[in-house]
Amino acid sequence: MNSFKKASLSCGLSLIALLSSAVVVSTSWAQATASKTDTASVRTATQIEWLGQAGFRITTPGGKLIVVDPWIKGGPKTPAKYKNDFAALGKIDLLLVSHGHGDHLGDAPDLAKLNKTKLYGPADMVTPLIMIGALPADLGHRFNKSGTVKPLEGIKVTAVRADHSSLIVWPDAQGKPVSHAGGEPIGFIIELENGFKIWHMGDTGLFTDMAFIAQYYKPDLVMIPIGGNFTMGPEEAAYAIKTWIKPKMVLPMHYNSNPLTPGTLAEFQAAMKGSDIKIVPMTEGQTLNF
Repeated sequence: MNSFKKASLSCGLSLIALLSSAVVVSTSWAQATASKTDTASVRTATQIEWLGQAGFRITTPGGKLIVVDPWIKGGPKTPAKYKNDFAALGKIDLLLVSHGHGDHLGDAPDLAKLNKTKLYGPADMVTPLIMIGALPADLGHRFNKSGTVKPLEGIKVTAVRADHSSLIVWPDAQGKPVSHAGGEPIGFIIELENGFKIWHMGDTGLFTDMAFIAQYYKPDLVMIPIGGNFTMGPEEAAYAIKTWIKPKMVLPMHYNSNPLTPGTLAEFQAAMKGSDIKIVPMTEGQTLNF
């Protein structure tokens, strides 16, 4: 073979190798891009369903199920599909209870046992629940204000202040309701796998450290009580949101379930007039994506 033919053959083989390499690189890039896109789409979706009062069913970007303050059987606005079928909630990965009052503690001990899932709550609420036999010791986790836990991969929960009270009323062996100390109430900063932060305020009145909590933890979505009487009313809640907290989004809760909490969504919306903070109104049983 003369030198010209050898050179032509060599160039041809080099060109084939180059094109093959380009195809491999292009295919690998496409696969990597698709993988990143798929991951991104999974990690940006957070589903929140309002169970009524302060109860929420949160599906995280990673597919984990978090339930907060589950007043299911006794809740007048509980979605019908859950009322008599706890299993319909799905396999709960994390239970959070802000304090001992019945409309927050609710059915949490039964849900913990059904799902073999730990109940996370104020230290001095969880201890009495264990002592009176309402909750197995291995299904209770005690923590307190400023305490941070990592109960699931990619999930971080910090207990923060709530200005309220707490009491546990639980039936004794004869079925008679007996009151027990419920420790101090808390709120939760719930950070999900994609960094999205929810501040579930629990039951609370106004306190100036709301500004510090907002500044330090930087929540994206604030779930705030607006019913009044036991907590902030619409005007107080709007003041806290506009003046101290200033989040991207606010979701009103703890109203419309008890005649003793007369505050309304309309009153809160009116009190928020002039603010560019996004109000996220929900109805019980509704699910929204964030």
